Amino acid sequence: MKPLLIAAALLLVPAAAPTVAMAQVAAATVPNSFDRPAVRTQQPVPAIPAAAPAVAMSTTPANPKSEEVLREIIAGGQAGTLPYALMTDDLASKVREQEASVMPLLKGFGAIQALDFVGSQEGADLYAVTFATAATQWIIGFNDAGKVDALLFRPAE
Repeated sequence: MKPLLIAAALLLVPAAAPTVAMAQVAAATVPNSFDRPAVRTQQPVPAIPAAAPAVAMSTTPANPKSEEVLREIIAGGQAGTLPYALMTDDLASKVREQEASVMPLLKGFGAIQALDFVGSQEGADLYAVTFATAATQWIIGFNDAGKVDALLFRPAE
């Protein structure tokens, strides 16, 4: 299962893809006591912003061709030839960088047993894909020209 976790990090969602904005806020800093003794200072703790409300998932795909394209991408990966023509140039270059790690994973999953639409959110579709040896979740999104600009897979929860 460890390679599957790594694979989820390997297929990157490009910055231009629709995503939920997440802020990173540090409450305080920790002094490096290995270089010098810590100096205690009082610093105000910033207020934590309220979490953005969760966006409801739609029960219809954002792109009616998302299942067909996802099946084509998975089949291509298992056959050893990813269909880069379906992807934006940015996504294709990122996937090419990870191809040596991702292709063996896809081949090792075995045949697709089930591919089920779960929902869509902010223009991306979520699928549960069960293979012979792994249960995964896939996110696929498209740009206005119909090219895949977001692609991610991870172990099923």
